[in-house]
Amino acid sequence: MAKVLIIGAGAREHALAKTFVKSPQVEQVYVAPGNDGMISAGIQTVAIAVDQLTELAAFAQKKKIDLTFVGSEEPLVLGVVDVFKQAGLRIFGPSKQAARLEGSKTFAKNILKEAKVKTADFDSVNSLAQAQAILAKHDLPVVFKLDGLAAGKGVTIISDRQAAKDYLVNLYAKFPHEDLVIEEFMQGIEFSFFSLIGENGAAVHLPPAQDHKRRFDHDKGPNTGGMGAYSPVAEVSEMTIHETIKKIVEPSLKAMCDQGCPFIGVLYTGLMLTKSGPKVVEFNVRFGDPETQAILPQLQGDFYQLILDLLDGKQPLVNWQTTDVFLAVVLSAPGYPADVKKGFLTPLSAQLPAAIDIDYAAVTKSASAFLSNGGRVATLVTHAKTAAAAQKQLYHYLDQAALALDYRHDIGYQLVDFERQTQGK
Repeated sequence: MAKVLIIGAGAREHALAKTFVKSPQVEQVYVAPGNDGMISAGIQTVAIAVDQLTELAAFAQKKKIDLTFVGSEEPLVLGVVDVFKQAGLRIFGPSKQAARLEGSKTFAKNILKEAKVKTADFDSVNSLAQAQAILAKHDLPVVFKLDGLAAGKGVTIISDRQAAKDYLVNLYAKFPHEDLVIEEFMQGIEFSFFSLIGENGAAVHLPPAQDHKRRFDHDKGPNTGGMGAYSPVAEVSEMTIHETIKKIVEPSLKAMCDQGCPFIGVLYTGLMLTKSGPKVVEFNVRFGDPETQAILPQLQGDFYQLILDLLDGKQPLVNWQTTDVFLAVVLSAPGYPADVKKGFLTPLSAQLPAAIDIDYAAVTKSASAFLSNGGRVATLVTHAKTAAAAQKQLYHYLDQAALALDYRHDIGYQLVDFERQTQGK
């Protein structure tokens, strides 16, 4: 029986752990560092931080871990895959060189340019003078993207020219040589597309998802790490998915190979479905949160075997459910993402209706309860034949639960609107 190590701490990693535990081949899943809400039959947390790469590798050797799966981006960008491979350990994820796809917006944009993949027009700058010169000739709204990791919150969209000037002055006053990407504002349906990439061109493409980044209903307020998601995305046609694979994912992977850093792992392609077709918003090199919580429960099969096949260069045979909409709503601490308050009661899985599951992100165990211990506390997940029905059963519970935690009340609204429009035809 196999042992699996997952690196990360949030709801995404909880969803991954539960998916691996379902495999008849897996006897134990460890999550480093994990959180108290994950601990259950077959899942154990390990008090090693995601940036302690040598300690993680030593633990994997000591416990004879058969497979390590990296959930969060930081260890990937730091080079955890290289460290594990040097130790003779099996791990699924990109090398440090390949992880630059997420670690550097400029690198990612240059890959897209080389691959001739559609994306927003952009300029890369690293000084106030350069940035001001680009802004002077730029249409509004303008999009600013910090070059490095930003946990989903490094994008700023500004519609007022003076506000854009002020943003640049403030940024470069703090960081005089900050790498910044300035790009055009794209309009359309935004969606997340995940591909599991193995050796020898083996690849598995997952059902698309729609993430909700803004903090408040109606897409108002600041960007967050993600307040909810749904999957599949009916608004995205099979033709668009095919175009995404053939004209975006595959050329980008080829460009990575041509650059001498072939990609193995989870490729997250953030896309905007514009009037001229899908365009790349960004790349990430790991599963998204909360999209993972809405996607992985759709898998019909053995996730552990799927990953082993990819690492062996075999093309897995994979089935995904096709009848239901999966809806994920994030519970967040009051004040998130700015002034995060802690210590609020969080639902226990045993207290939830049978149709609703929970993936824990930032909780600590206290007596017989879980208390919030961070910004995004947990993700509630349900599914139904329609988005409207999924919303009804999940929000019915939340409305009567009277939680002190916050959440958006409109996750999946795009699909609900789409269902109404198509039903009316």
